[in-house]
Amino acid sequence: MKKIRCYIHLNLLFLLIPIINLQFPMLSLAQDYDDPKKDDTPPPGLLRCNGVYMSYTTGNREKLYPRTANVTAQAWSFKSTAMIVNTGIEEVKGWQMFVGFHHREIIVSATGAVSSDGDFPVDASNGTTFIGSPNTDLKTSILTAGDDTQISTDIEITGTVFGGKGTATPMPKTIKLVNDGWQCPAATSKGGTMQVCCKRNPKFKSKEKVKTKFMPRQHGDLNIIYDVLQAYKSNYMAQVSIENNSPLGRLDHWNLTWEWMRGEFIYSLRGAHAAEKSPGECLSSKAGQFYGDLDFSQVANCQKKPILKDLPADRKEDKDIGKLPFCCKNGTLLPVHMDPSKSKAIFQLQVYKVPPDQNRTAFFPPQNWKIDGIVNPQYKCGPPIRVDATPFPDPSGLQATTYAIASWQVVCNITKPKPKAARCCVSFSAFYNDSAIPCNTCACGCKDIDTDTCNANARPLLLPPDTLLVPFDNRTLKAKVWAKQKHMAVPKKLPCPDNCGISLNWHLNSDYGNGWSARITVFNWGKNAVEDWFGAVDLGKAGLGYENVYSFNGSRVPPKNQTIFFQGLPGMNYLIGLTNGTNPARDPQVPGKMQSVISFKKKNLGSLNIPGGDGFPKKVFFNGEECELPKYFPKKGSAKRLSCIRFLPSILLVITTFIAISDRFLSCV
Repeated sequence: MKKIRCYIHLNLLFLLIPIINLQFPMLSLAQDYDDPKKDDTPPPGLLRCNGVYMSYTTGNREKLYPRTANVTAQAWSFKSTAMIVNTGIEEVKGWQMFVGFHHREIIVSATGAVSSDGDFPVDASNGTTFIGSPNTDLKTSILTAGDDTQISTDIEITGTVFGGKGTATPMPKTIKLVNDGWQCPAATSKGGTMQVCCKRNPKFKSKEKVKTKFMPRQHGDLNIIYDVLQAYKSNYMAQVSIENNSPLGRLDHWNLTWEWMRGEFIYSLRGAHAAEKSPGECLSSKAGQFYGDLDFSQVANCQKKPILKDLPADRKEDKDIGKLPFCCKNGTLLPVHMDPSKSKAIFQLQVYKVPPDQNRTAFFPPQNWKIDGIVNPQYKCGPPIRVDATPFPDPSGLQATTYAIASWQVVCNITKPKPKAARCCVSFSAFYNDSAIPCNTCACGCKDIDTDTCNANARPLLLPPDTLLVPFDNRTLKAKVWAKQKHMAVPKKLPCPDNCGISLNWHLNSDYGNGWSARITVFNWGKNAVEDWFGAVDLGKAGLGYENVYSFNGSRVPPKNQTIFFQGLPGMNYLIGLTNGTNPARDPQVPGKMQSVISFKKKNLGSLNIPGGDGFPKKVFFNGEECELPKYFPKKGSAKRLSCIRFLPSILLVITTFIAISDRFLSCV
């Protein structure tokens, strides 16, 4: 009976517990452990900001290998977090956040953004600009009901930094929004966090533009458009258009590459081909598992980073891979003013997707775009930015317009070559100096030669002008003889060659009262001929006096008109390569060569010092590539000074004889 009463009392207690909880909600019959309240309070700067709020928070860092006693040379890994939030009433399209790194930082990765300086790792010694990816725009809190995923982006940054003491990561100089029409005060720092609130500049007047749903299209030296033309559940058809918009830009045998981010692969191509097919990469990937019955031996490319090339001209009418406008030019892209039909390239590709992107509206353009060519400018491409759909003429021939399903733009701009990394070089000579200044040592790099046998940092030896016509390997004896004649020192370790496939000689031909002239010679030291070549020289103020180029087609390059563009005449635009001499066993090889005289006027240009530097180019380009210039130019009167040095012993003998005779005459008196 006692056990039955206890059982009844226990059941009554269980029935009373809910009633007790309702009457006394503050009472707790259990204790919570290890569940501290999270502090979700936003920073005060965010609450007070009416515009775009940005912050940068540093974390700890760890010392990397190799360990060194030199504090400034020691490398550290670091992690930091940047945040950008739209707290205003206006959508921010294509946001760009600049972080002013200044401790030789190298950004290895960043989530939620890409760098405007290219693929990771990025040298951010002078700061870098982060661009949203995939969230390129920041919508307003009003139109999204405060959805953080649409109004803000968190950027988790991982990188390497050099120098400093302790484990605290050094702060950047500043953070700011660099979009047009926005202004940011100086950023404030406290406790390892830097923050700033940027607002619209009321004085900024933007150009009237057609309203667009996405970012307006930008202008660049090379514009690439990625259009989705057809969409299916598991794949889509895309078209890539490449347009050369630079008056000095050019590509030969272009190679285009990108990186798929979601396991896609290229099933078929039209208007281009892949450098490698590699079906095995698909078989071992997620695509191989999902498309189990697909014959991957017929797939165009399975690589995560495919390399795509233009088709040769003889495939233009191929019904399977050709028959596209602007395709099949063997990878040549010329400036519009040279040949509009060769300034654009188009190809199409069928892209297969893998889960979870198996629906008709899932499109993710590839990232990390790169394009290059042979003896061409070096381009740096930004990330793909969503733009309004591209319009096309209706294929039926009716007066109607059809639109792409979705479009992205990639802007690529020409970069200045790094020292000793050019692909062409320039030598200087002048009518008033009998020595020519050859191309700089290792102007185009010295990676492929043995620098133990030559000095990669030495100044090149002066040469007699005719020596510029022979290959570098055949110049040594002439250079030594010339140095001996001119009483110039010859180092024990001679300078290394310039290693350039293309060189140009700028010879100052004349200088007179009303004008002046120069002669430019183009040398091709490579084995392959260069077709449809062109060059350009930037002469600063002196270029405004351009009169004529006599053996080439020449014109000024607007808007400054200080750069002279020149190309071969019709039928003479073919620069042959290196050929054997008359007697190959004895004579050196001969480069392909073309030259012309260029004349200039001085009228209405003020004072010009032609020998002092105004008669020498500030920049020289060949096929769009900026060539490396000599570090100095021929000096007027240097030949006379050398002549005086040559006769110095004779002069001293005359003076000594005169003194002896004078002393003898005075003693006789």
